[in-house]
Amino acid sequence: MRKVQSSCNYCAIDCNMDFYVEDGRIVKVVPTKGYPVNDGFSCVKGLSLDKQHTVYKPNPLPRIKQEDGTFKHVSWEEGYQEVASRILEIQEKYGTESVAAISTGQMTLEEFGIFGHMMRNHLKANVDGNTRLCMATSVVAHKQSYGFDAPGFTLQDLEISDTIIFIGANPVVAHPILWGRVRKNPNKKVIVIDPRRSETAKNADYWYGIKHRSDLTLLYGIANELIRLDYLDHEFIKEHTNQFEEFKAFVADYSIEKVAPICGLEEEQIRELVDFIHNGERVSFWWTMGINQGYEAVRSAQAIINLALMTGNIGKPGTGANSITGQSNAMGSRLFSNTTGFFGGGDFDNATRREQIAKALGVEESLLIDKPTIPYNQIIENINAGKIKALWVVCTNPRHSWINNDTFREAMSKLELFVVQDIYEDTDTSKECHVYLPAVPGTKKEGTVINMERRLSAVRPCLTKEENERSDYEIFYGVAKALGLKDIEENWKTPKDAFNFMRACTENMPCDITGIEYEDLENSKGIQWPLKKGCLLKDDQRRLYEDGKFFTANQKANFMFEQPLDNPIQVSEEYPYIFNSGRGTVGQWHTQTRTREIPFVSDAVSQDAYVYMNPSLAKEKQIEDNDIIEISSNNGQSALFVVRMSEDVQERELYAPIHYIECNKLTPSVYDKYSKEPSYKMAAVNFRRKEK
Repeated sequence: MRKVQSSCNYCAIDCNMDFYVEDGRIVKVVPTKGYPVNDGFSCVKGLSLDKQHTVYKPNPLPRIKQEDGTFKHVSWEEGYQEVASRILEIQEKYGTESVAAISTGQMTLEEFGIFGHMMRNHLKANVDGNTRLCMATSVVAHKQSYGFDAPGFTLQDLEISDTIIFIGANPVVAHPILWGRVRKNPNKKVIVIDPRRSETAKNADYWYGIKHRSDLTLLYGIANELIRLDYLDHEFIKEHTNQFEEFKAFVADYSIEKVAPICGLEEEQIRELVDFIHNGERVSFWWTMGINQGYEAVRSAQAIINLALMTGNIGKPGTGANSITGQSNAMGSRLFSNTTGFFGGGDFDNATRREQIAKALGVEESLLIDKPTIPYNQIIENINAGKIKALWVVCTNPRHSWINNDTFREAMSKLELFVVQDIYEDTDTSKECHVYLPAVPGTKKEGTVINMERRLSAVRPCLTKEENERSDYEIFYGVAKALGLKDIEENWKTPKDAFNFMRACTENMPCDITGIEYEDLENSKGIQWPLKKGCLLKDDQRRLYEDGKFFTANQKANFMFEQPLDNPIQVSEEYPYIFNSGRGTVGQWHTQTRTREIPFVSDAVSQDAYVYMNPSLAKEKQIEDNDIIEISSNNGQSALFVVRMSEDVQERELYAPIHYIECNKLTPSVYDKYSKEPSYKMAAVNFRRKEK
């Protein structure tokens, strides 16, 4: 029996697991003892990585739709040639930007590198990904506030913070290993700000059940009260920040008396929150999708950052304004997908960066793309407008997960070429494609992922690929060869080659990883960036901003602020209720295509979409537990849900898990104006009981 240490590729914790392999199968999965992230612990998803492809395993050869609607399996060379020739034909007919791709935070850093180089630099196509759906808000917030997308914390901060404030985050369900770090902290006070009495709120010391989408107003009110009471770190503000006086003048209008009724809180509750922040010696703020997925999300995230800056709770142990990332390699996607910036960061119009990237990749500068990609929503809109004719979807299921997802159903029907690359051939998306490229799961892949605390860790194959099986990296390489891209064919043969190219691109950037060799990550404790060439790695846990220096021109962090916007989604007489969504259980993951293979999960969760309703509202509308209701949204769509009673949701709100296609059938096409992240967390709805 042999042991292989590799990374779980579900969420952005990136737990390391020890896979025990015998006779070509995984006989045991054990969380890696001593690994700084999970240290011998894991959730059910990681412990069940041996289950993938045991129930739902596609034919390992590509599948092409014929003119009569049937499918034909072909060799890999035929599959590569089909994709390559069709892409070139469409670009020849309609222009380079008639081709687009959507990727995901589930891919490795090396897969992002080769895919981005092929699609963005060589083909000049638009490529965006699931990072737009979960972390784009934090990316923009960090860039504007810090000068670079660089979350500064380490997960160890959860164990030493004395005041932990979760805002729009539910780690008990969504990030249970992160919550385990909280539980290990003997001296913490846990505070939750959330419209719903979530699982985390139930385990917290204090819960503040604010009105839906009133976060920004509340945060400005807290800032104003901290200023009024002079609960500030004046030295930190003076030495390490910009625009505080302007911010002070701006929030002066947000008195507790004004803010409280808008947020649905008592004035004393807000004062209590302010006192908790002031009295804490090590205060940490943590946010995730409840903040990120909103129509004014960037400013909301920055309002949290502002609180940390003004109280000096940043760059020190147990502190920080800390974004909790969603998918396993979303951080890798943010830095190496070549979408809104160069590999390793930087702008397309920066001559110095262009020269550096060209040198790192060994290509002429003229080959490099010269502008950002269009965002996810515009890709879908351009398909429906007839401007984009070909779409390549990799490792994601947007027919299910895209906001207002019937718009993606419409888009699929309009494409001349629709390629889906996935480990399953029966997702809501892959069932409808023209070309399906089957990829192996992470247990047969090689590469690198970066977790939410900037830690690079190794993905190493536990199982040998069977006949005709291909990894995502091999598929990209095969298509690149079919396209005739000689520099990729000659220089990008292995994931290690891609890693070395990406590493060279980071030189002298905040995310510099030139001091990390590919082999350094194998059987390691992972390595957080930055680690420059020649620098000695002294600690497994490192945070940024300890010296008070940020990545702006003057090395000071910016206070960012703006008047709250009117909510574009208003309840009305026709749609009087708020529809909210989020994670259902620890075992469920996104669209459930992977976790359905885990018996413990599939046996324990509902097969039908369900929605939580407050008993008072149910009584008013004569709804009983397990009734089926039809929920109609202000986006013009409706869907059926089973009702479950819960006093954890507010009386005029409904809450549904995201894992069912019905959920995002109801969410309207609304986006943050800076990050273009969808506002998943709110729809205005009505409902009626379906007669049995």
